[in-house]
Amino acid sequence: MSSSTPASNSTAWTAKPALAPVASISPWRRTWLRFKSQRLGYWSLLIFVALFVISVLGEALCNDKPLVVRYQGHYYFPIVKTYPETQFGGDFPAKTNYLDPYIRSRIQSNGNFAIYPPNHNYYDTIDYFAERPFPARPSSSNWLGTDQFGRDVLSRLLYGFRVSVLMALALTISGVFFGVLTGALQGFYGGRTDLIGQRLIEIWSSMPDLYLLIIFASIFEPTLWLLFILLSMFGWLVLSDYVRAEFLRNRSLDYVKAARTMGLSNWQIIWRHVLPNSLTPVITFLPFRMSAAILSLTSLDFLGLGVPPPTPSLGELLQEGKNNLDAWWISVSAFAALVVTLLLLTFMGDALRNALDTRNRGSAFGGAK
Repeated sequence: MSSSTPASNSTAWTAKPALAPVASISPWRRTWLRFKSQRLGYWSLLIFVALFVISVLGEALCNDKPLVVRYQGHYYFPIVKTYPETQFGGDFPAKTNYLDPYIRSRIQSNGNFAIYPPNHNYYDTIDYFAERPFPARPSSSNWLGTDQFGRDVLSRLLYGFRVSVLMALALTISGVFFGVLTGALQGFYGGRTDLIGQRLIEIWSSMPDLYLLIIFASIFEPTLWLLFILLSMFGWLVLSDYVRAEFLRNRSLDYVKAARTMGLSNWQIIWRHVLPNSLTPVITFLPFRMSAAILSLTSLDFLGLGVPPPTPSLGELLQEGKNNLDAWWISVSAFAALVVTLLLLTFMGDALRNALDTRNRGSAFGGAK
């Protein structure tokens, strides 16, 4: 009987090192492993990042200017510098139209050459030498066809996606900043600060933001900066409620009382202790906030209250598709791009929410719940 006891203790002792690698993983690393185990959300993140990188490289993929031109022994880079037409044997000192058949023949003769992007159209390029009326069906020169003004649909999708994502990122950052700031102040201090803040937020959230946008659009010329300011005025309200609830819950916990006993100031307690333990709703909120921002910008552009022309926009393409129902390629392309973008962000948000769920602590390690 006495000999079996050391054996059992030895067995228990040797089993402990197997848990050491899991226990040594940092919380953020553990969260990333849980997110990576959500295959749909993980691959959605990879696809979304790849699409965004492609859109950032749009000038090298969809452009009416060559990347490199070799003319009469000299090299030119039209993608980064504007050259007059006379530089390549033209008649006018105006900006060179590299799609002009005469200019192209000059560049491609006598040993000269030009390297063009895969798609020879910028988002505002109008094909003045087209053989078919606009809007034109998809062809070898316009892979997704053209809109009613003769502009390439693929180029406008690519650049419109970039504008939408960048605007959504800016609105998300501003919404997180103001939402965390107001929610933290209300939740941590409570009392009269929370009461007054909640009443002000209720008044502000009851204002009709769409009517305000219509009023400002009729007074001022719509720009990206104006849209950013107007949309960011209301984008922080939802997040503020979640952060406020987290701070109300965490401010009464023992570690906050211990920090007060040690003599830390309120801002030190907020920044060092309460805020890091209240970031779960903030991080989970990010993909859904981006989806809402993209949808808001697309809706405003569809209604004609968004970005000014000729700025590319998914909503403006949807509006053109509505106005030209026979040009099915415009509606299908814009709708598919919008649906894919929102689905990717939704899958990412669901996977991030599951990764931050404390009830799934062991899901990243062998599927244990």
